[in-house]
Amino acid sequence: MKSLLIFLSCFIIASISGHGSRLKDRKSTPNIVIIFMDDMGYADIGPFGAKDYPTPNLDQMAREGRKFTDFYVTQAVCSASRAGLLTGCYNVRIGILGALGPKSTHGLNQNEITIAEICRQKGYATACYGKWHLGHHKKFLPMQHGFDEYFGLPYSNDMWPYHPGVLHLPMKERLKKWPNLPLIDGNKTVNGTVTGRDQEQLTTQYTEHAVSFIETNQDKPFFLYVPHSMVHVPLYVSKKFKGKSGAGLFGDVMMEVDWSVGQILGTLRRLKLDKHTLVLFTSDNGPWLNYGDHAGSASPLREGKGTMFDGGCRESTLAWMPGTIPAGSVCSEPAMTIDILPTIARMIDAKLPVNRIDGKNVWPLFTNDSAKSPHEAYYFYYGNQLQAVRSGKWKLHFPHNYRTMAGRPGGKGGIPTKYSQAKIGLSLFDLETDIGETTDVKDQNTKVTERLVGLGRAFDADLKTSRRQPGRL
Repeated sequence: MKSLLIFLSCFIIASISGHGSRLKDRKSTPNIVIIFMDDMGYADIGPFGAKDYPTPNLDQMAREGRKFTDFYVTQAVCSASRAGLLTGCYNVRIGILGALGPKSTHGLNQNEITIAEICRQKGYATACYGKWHLGHHKKFLPMQHGFDEYFGLPYSNDMWPYHPGVLHLPMKERLKKWPNLPLIDGNKTVNGTVTGRDQEQLTTQYTEHAVSFIETNQDKPFFLYVPHSMVHVPLYVSKKFKGKSGAGLFGDVMMEVDWSVGQILGTLRRLKLDKHTLVLFTSDNGPWLNYGDHAGSASPLREGKGTMFDGGCRESTLAWMPGTIPAGSVCSEPAMTIDILPTIARMIDAKLPVNRIDGKNVWPLFTNDSAKSPHEAYYFYYGNQLQAVRSGKWKLHFPHNYRTMAGRPGGKGGIPTKYSQAKIGLSLFDLETDIGETTDVKDQNTKVTERLVGLGRAFDADLKTSRRQPGRL
């Protein structure tokens, strides 16, 4: 009996010691969660001005964490933006432009290192639940780029036979342009003909997978990437939120996304992982303005998706890690998705990719109110064209064409209207006093203009000699 008591005592002590060791390890290897919206406007959540529908979980996330008011993506379009986030590179550097579709034969090169592969160096569990959009063929899917688990759509949810551009055609002709939309689990298609009713469940399914993943891996470090299909058109919402916002379908969808954030943060709190987990919430680009009542708002920024004005590439962003990131704080220093990979690498003491990347460690911006950006400038391409440079409060636009609604309203009920085409000449804006990029001040600031022109030209020349190729079939 005495021997049994001694054994049980030793077992309990060892168990407690082991649990303490895991907690200690978790502090040095924090969990990482990135929630990445699709086509969400700067003013589409409560902390950045949304008033037509409630976003209580995002409001709480902002109260408990930090708002990034000047946070950018590399390019205001789906695949290009995701490439920048996951690799720490300007997407042009790695050959991913625009929005890949079901007929694309290229994708993310296997030589590129993703955040998931950075985390795997330290034994992290990794998962992606949502829209991938970096190549739909097997060699390009998440499981081949560092993720242990994947569930979601391989590209945008409008790339299907019900796209507005083909609704006038018979189904046989539609399918030649847009084949049926697949849902993938791991590397296998589990639903080859996703319907509208299926899309109503996507936000819920992504959330359920995310919660289950956290619960399963609560005793080891994990990286969770949740790139939502919403609020990209066509908009779909579950019965839980249909008609609940009083602000139309867009408001209903945003309420469900907010619920999803609440489920993830609530799970972290329940499992006492909140103080050991960095959660980042942002979007891939701004609103698709010609969809009107099915698009969000970039106010007070200029333009939206498909342009490199701030309405297209500056994203409402929240960072949350209670006890580490100051509650209710704001960072107005410029930052970009390319900085997330090297910041995470620094946090978990992992090695950076051998291939050249463009991002830098910006962890001080998450925790220190007086920290400054380590970048002299950020560079904004659309396609292969360098269109703008930001340095400090200044943003310079090189001459370029762009699409615009020119003050006209967008479409209704998921049917878009047409954009107009416009052109901007060489222009300089002071974003501190002119957040809407309305007043060109280059003539009053010639030295600033010359400096930014020089930086842009030098960077562009260097990029053209050092860019890499995407993966190909």
